[in-house]
Amino acid sequence: MRKAVLTLAFLLSVVMVLLYSIHSGDGAASRGKTGQNYRMKSLLGENSSESYQTGTPYKIAIDPGHGGKDHGATGASGNFEKDFTLQVARKVEELAKQEQLIEVYLTRSDDRFISSIDRERPEIANQLGADLFISIHGNTYEDPGVSGTETYYYYEDSQFLAETMQKHVVQTSGFRDRGVKKEDFFVLKDTNMPAVLIEMGYLTNPHEENEMLTEDFQYRMASSILEGMKEALNLN
Repeated sequence: MRKAVLTLAFLLSVVMVLLYSIHSGDGAASRGKTGQNYRMKSLLGENSSESYQTGTPYKIAIDPGHGGKDHGATGASGNFEKDFTLQVARKVEELAKQEQLIEVYLTRSDDRFISSIDRERPEIANQLGADLFISIHGNTYEDPGVSGTETYYYYEDSQFLAETMQKHVVQTSGFRDRGVKKEDFFVLKDTNMPAVLIEMGYLTNPHEENEMLTEDFQYRMASSILEGMKEALNLN
């Protein structure tokens, strides 16, 4: 009898250890992703030297911030953030058509309002089964002298993507590097894939806004985003 009790106790302890292991993970593991992790070795810090071999393109969700009645920031010249973000996102989509292993999907392709209350943006990416989610924004501050680029992430499996995107965008723009930061924005918390939010520059800074609203700058930013994605996915 005593032996049976000890055996039962041992089995229960094994079950408890297994359950703890399953639920104690952070980042990608804690979000219950299925079928994507084998494609994301470089993002998880394993520095895989193997490119994606099946020939199936990566699905990238590009999220132009704001839209419709949600204007976002109002720039120094009176222009709206929602228009800037859509212009850059469309250029990312255009440039990505030249890449065989990248397919870009926009959360909005026109001046459409997307409800934050309903968490529509991350849900679009989740339903798509996207491999990456990149939200594009322009920053704002009451002091027009504040400037620079910053990139946000939330889960651990998104940090490498955030650092990579920040590096490429800053190198291309020449704007002040405000760094990579962790923040619990819902578009970063509710996505089932590595996700970042890029504040490309301050629209309330007259000098930065003047550059950000030009076609040349937007194409260069779109190219830097594409290069960041390729590096993160080990496609270079």
